[in-house]
Amino acid sequence: MPECLQSFQAEGVPKSLTLKNLPDGLHARLAAAAKRHRRSLSTEAIVCLQAGLGDRPTVEDRLAQIRALRQELPSGLLTDAQIDRDKRAGRP
Repeated sequence: MPECLQSFQAEGVPKSLTLKNLPDGLHARLAAAAKRHRRSLSTEAIVCLQAGLGDRPTVEDRLAQIRALRQELPSGLLTDAQIDRDKRAGRP
């Protein structure tokens, strides 16, 4: 089961929702996304709703994640020469 649906299933008995007056263009985009992701139209709609309404980390949690990532970086700043060299690496 896709990870994005696990929390949906874990919340208890699934509920139903009927969408009325769905614009043709939106329906077409949803159907195209469902086909691209090899999901049913219903499952794709659930994934989209979860992405838009799902649990988001608090600002404090996000900052803690960023600080933890910064701790993993090597100390010292990059020089302009290092940045320029890395930008050009692999370019003709």
